[in-house]
Amino acid sequence: MIKIIDWYIIKKYLGTFIFTLGIFTIIIVIFDISEKLDDFIKHDAPLSKIIFNYYAGFIPFYLNFLSPLINFIAVIFFTAKMADQTEIVPILSGGVSFKRFLWPYFIASFIIFFVTLVFNLFIIPETNRLKIDFENVYVSPKTDNSKMETHMQIDKDSYVYIKSFDNNQKIGHGFSLEKFNGDELKEKLVAESIVWDSLKRKWSVENYSIRKIDDLKESMIYGTHKDIALDMRPQDFEVYDNIYEAMNMSELNVRIQKEEIRGTGIMVNLELEKYKRFVYPFASFVLTLMGVSLASRKVRGGVGLPLGIGIFLSFTYILFIQFSTMFALKGGLPPIIAVLIPNLIFGALGIYLLIKAPK
Repeated sequence: MIKIIDWYIIKKYLGTFIFTLGIFTIIIVIFDISEKLDDFIKHDAPLSKIIFNYYAGFIPFYLNFLSPLINFIAVIFFTAKMADQTEIVPILSGGVSFKRFLWPYFIASFIIFFVTLVFNLFIIPETNRLKIDFENVYVSPKTDNSKMETHMQIDKDSYVYIKSFDNNQKIGHGFSLEKFNGDELKEKLVAESIVWDSLKRKWSVENYSIRKIDDLKESMIYGTHKDIALDMRPQDFEVYDNIYEAMNMSELNVRIQKEEIRGTGIMVNLELEKYKRFVYPFASFVLTLMGVSLASRKVRGGVGLPLGIGIFLSFTYILFIQFSTMFALKGGLPPIIAVLIPNLIFGALGIYLLIKAPK
């Protein structure tokens, strides 16, 4: 049962969290405008697109990224203020256990967890798409959008090689398609170029030759134009940064399934992005536990010391996320382990602080 004191703590928690979100929104937008203003002017970015495309995607992305920091600061701030005003001591002295005292905190953190999870799975990918599309045109446009030396397996027996692919024109050069029956090469198609036909939604090869092998018999077929159906799309050759962050869950799952066959070297990036969306919202519980345990003790100097410790630990948490991500990308650490490490380490620290917290 939620009592009056529970509602009091929940309102303080969520109110402080929303207020801190607002403060951080103003700060990051001001800093970003000062950094990107020259790019906006240089590339003639329309004001409407700056507001409704770029910042409509920029603000949710960075607030979501900084939500552990914001959440931790909010918990530390209002809990330390309650302790400084001697509000916590009467609660615990009145017979309320520390475990029961944590109950409203975890109700509020569950609300933040749920909202963050929904944003991660459904909203952030769409807003990221707006931000990335804007950046690719008005902030850091790529004059050369070609992907070089691409090898991929498109099904059980078919392998594709493209020397270079221009995603602006949807044309690949130096194309070959090999079809095997087990370990035996049965057919090889070589073409000067391959073009994506957006109307037919098929690929067309130009100036091609097909070598067919049937045991000891071989035959050659030559032509200038041929439509072929392949399980690949121009999106498979996109070279923009952070493109996986703009994929919704269905697109991400489809790309992971294809990557299991193709083996183009992006599986770690895809799995990291998928696991992050599910695991990182749990930081609301971990950091709430740490924040309450740190700030519930009344100390000299008011809220300054707990707030300083909280900011240091929250930045350390974000740093751990970046380190574990780099170990997964460069050091061979399994993506699921890399995603879990920050919450596991800080969860253990939170339990230790809970044991040491005044009861």
